[in-house]
Amino acid sequence: MNILVFFAHPDDETMLCGGLLALLSKSGHDVHYLSCTRGEGGECGVPPLCSQTQLGSLRELELNCAVEKLGGKTLQFLNYVDPLVGPENTLFSFTQDQEKLAMELKECIKKKDIDLLISHGSNGEYGHPGHLTVYQAVQKIIQNEFPEMFWYTVQAYYDNSPKPHLLNKADQADWIIDVSSMINEKVRAALCHKSQHDLFVRKKSKESGKSVNVAQVIQTEESYHFANGTHDILKNLPEIKKNLIDLKVRK
Repeated sequence: MNILVFFAHPDDETMLCGGLLALLSKSGHDVHYLSCTRGEGGECGVPPLCSQTQLGSLRELELNCAVEKLGGKTLQFLNYVDPLVGPENTLFSFTQDQEKLAMELKECIKKKDIDLLISHGSNGEYGHPGHLTVYQAVQKIIQNEFPEMFWYTVQAYYDNSPKPHLLNKADQADWIIDVSSMINEKVRAALCHKSQHDLFVRKKSKESGKSVNVAQVIQTEESYHFANGTHDILKNLPEIKKNLIDLKVRK
């Protein structure tokens, strides 16, 4: 299959669904990556690895590295600029022009002959406006142009998740997968995103009262919502099926 991974910023791909993406690539599927921004508005690292004006260039390199570690086929950036975080950690979307973004997505789908899409969920995970923009663009283009497209959203809701604050509460998990077999690939991809390492570990370090490293915050469970399509094609793939976690056990 030709699979398109469509996210707002570098590192979304790894932290939200890197295990599944590595597994799909290893199983022979062509996984293509489309990032709306280069993460120009994010953090520069602790201590800083670059200036804010240089961050987009650095994070482009970081995403190239991560895609390679996950076994991706291609990577493309759209020319949107990630806004700086505002006062009191206020987040912003990278565009208000949904029509333009949807048309760019349509062009990529046709050019790559995409069979299946993976994107942000309907709540933008933790409500990030940029993530919501991506979800809405996918929703628009599927409704208007590709009504039979297979579409999955990440971080679907289920009980007893180790990271409930990242889940899309309106998207019930159709399945949860144990990606332990791909944890090395997922960790290596996360290590590529050096500018974001402090961000990755900050919450866990504070909660545990001690410093933790990047590998210690990488999750081996990933949950997915089947948002569109005639049947749940991923769930029935042998490489997925054998790694599924019983939802009944998690309730």
